Amino acid sequence: MSAATARQYSSPQRTSGQRAPRPAPLAPRLRLVRPPQQVRTRVPFVLTCMGILVTALLAALLLNTAMAQAAFETTDAQRQLARLVQDNEDLQARLDEKSSPEQLAAQARALGMVPATGTGWIRLSDQTVSGVQDPAPAETPVEAPAGTDGPAPAEPEVAPTGEAPPEADGPGLGQP
Repeated sequence: MSAATARQYSSPQRTSGQRAPRPAPLAPRLRLVRPPQQVRTRVPFVLTCMGILVTALLAALLLNTAMAQAAFETTDAQRQLARLVQDNEDLQARLDEKSSPEQLAAQARALGMVPATGTGWIRLSDQTVSGVQDPAPAETPVEAPAGTDGPAPAEPEVAPTGEAPPEADGPGLGQP
């Protein structure tokens, strides 16, 4: 570059005390803003929000009602279970009472049974009765218990044989 061209492009020489002239402020550029083509309404948005709110409230109400109904059914089932457990315990107590030895002996006497005085065995191979069998003592006739037809059954008569029990007539009979 030549010296003459450099002077043209070089900064202007400032003299002491003089300031560089300031450019005039630019006026703001204003432009015309068009109005919106269509004004949006908030009605659909508000209706949608209200619909969602009503749906959520109804769902919560139905859920609460279903839970309350299930709780009542559970309570009723627990009460019924407790009642059935109590009935079972009562029936078990009655069964235990009726199966006690004293009750069984009393019921046997009511049916006309008498205690055995001897022990006898039945040999299944030849169907004979062996052992000491004493006939039951004669008692006054016993009336039939309530709920049966006719008099009490007659006592079977067994003739004493005086034989000792057989040694091995079957499993559990006379075997050590």
